[in-house]
Amino acid sequence: MLFNSLEYLIFLPTVFILYWFVFNNNLKWQNVLLVIVSYVFYGWWDYRFLSLIVFSSIVDYTIGRSLESTKQEGKRKGLLILSLIVNLGLLGFFKYYNFFVESFINAFSTLGIHLEASTLNIILPVGISFYTFQTLSYTIDVYRKKLEPTKDIVSFFAFVSFFPQLVAGPIERATNLLPQFTRNREFDIVKAKDGLRQILWGLFKKVLVADNCALYVNEVFANYETLPASTLVMGVVLFAFQIYGDFSGYSDIAIGTGRLFGFSLMRNFAYPYFSRDIGEFWRRWHISLSTWFRDYLYIPLGGSRVTTKYKLLRNVMIIFLVSGFWHGANWTFVVWGAINAIYFIPLLLRGKNRSNLNTVAEGSLLPSFSEFFNILLTFTLVCFAWIFFRASSITEAFSYIGHLMSGWKGLVTIPKLSIAFIFVGILIVCDWIQRDKLHPLELNNVPFIGRMLIYYTLIGLILFFKPDEVIDFIYFQF
Repeated sequence: MLFNSLEYLIFLPTVFILYWFVFNNNLKWQNVLLVIVSYVFYGWWDYRFLSLIVFSSIVDYTIGRSLESTKQEGKRKGLLILSLIVNLGLLGFFKYYNFFVESFINAFSTLGIHLEASTLNIILPVGISFYTFQTLSYTIDVYRKKLEPTKDIVSFFAFVSFFPQLVAGPIERATNLLPQFTRNREFDIVKAKDGLRQILWGLFKKVLVADNCALYVNEVFANYETLPASTLVMGVVLFAFQIYGDFSGYSDIAIGTGRLFGFSLMRNFAYPYFSRDIGEFWRRWHISLSTWFRDYLYIPLGGSRVTTKYKLLRNVMIIFLVSGFWHGANWTFVVWGAINAIYFIPLLLRGKNRSNLNTVAEGSLLPSFSEFFNILLTFTLVCFAWIFFRASSITEAFSYIGHLMSGWKGLVTIPKLSIAFIFVGILIVCDWIQRDKLHPLELNNVPFIGRMLIYYTLIGLILFFKPDEVIDFIYFQF
């Protein structure tokens, strides 16, 4: 079920009414309702994959309880390994089985050895990368004794399957989200209103920015060999805003929906395209994934507190390569991760990776020349890496770059290009003005009439300028 679909427009208010007006005084039945509607929401794509969520939930709930009752360190470590094998095994099979088989065959083919092997027609379950990491955070934190295992199986199932962020995040930590299912929740009109505003902004980013950019980007990448370099540049730039509007738009809708039901989900994007270096970019882009890898992989590897620069570089490279591979079973994502590691390592070696922790141009309307230059440079580097992320193969990525370096003729216009740029411009302006806020529709200082005008203008634009075709969220494929 898509957030920007008619089905969801009916689904959300129905769940809201049941949640607050039918089961308002019963925490257990509120959680039961959330489990049921979350399974309906997820099963809307393919009900067969519900068995995977149920199985993962049962396994990790049972392991969590077992970790509590087991005192021997060897047995506790064995239980953790079991959780890792089950969860990562399912993820690996559904997401990477064919990739490894085909890569294995291709590797031997280069040596002149031709192998026969069959691949499977495996359908990737929507959101499996997200809820797998979410449930793993539970068993790891219980093992580390940072979290008491829950005895309430309904609350745990609701935590794993919570529909707003089930299929594309934010990837919630059990330490943050799970306790919220065990506490009584009261309706807060202030939080609900802010949730609706964030949902509206998320829909603007998804429907008007991302989907309109997609129409142009898809055309460019499908015909890049026949287009001039200037058009290819526009294709990459608009893809940068497509994926930002698409993914951060989903996160905004998820976070806003969570607030409607009394939950606080973690922030996932913090205006990343205003970053002044790559280190700042990765602190602001897909925050829930970046911090997950930091806490559950980078730090256990030794983090930056290692004895040699070799180990430090190794840890950074592992993090970025794994992050790239997490996105999909294609070498393009691995290369994308490696490029970002190459960008990041010089900052780390010079101790500059945490230089820009404040809001850019704080207290000023415009950035300084150096800030503007650094923002533009960082955005350019990010866009170059996005070519590999968007391309269907490494060969296509390098071919795209080759055409990008030559043939600077006139710009080839594609229908609705101007619409995409108009909404990208609106996005940039609004993000910049409100860059110190959680989202641009935090308008507490704007008079009531002004706020209503902005809200209804956005609704009108969404209804009038939405593309005719419904475009899935990009991160559903991950």
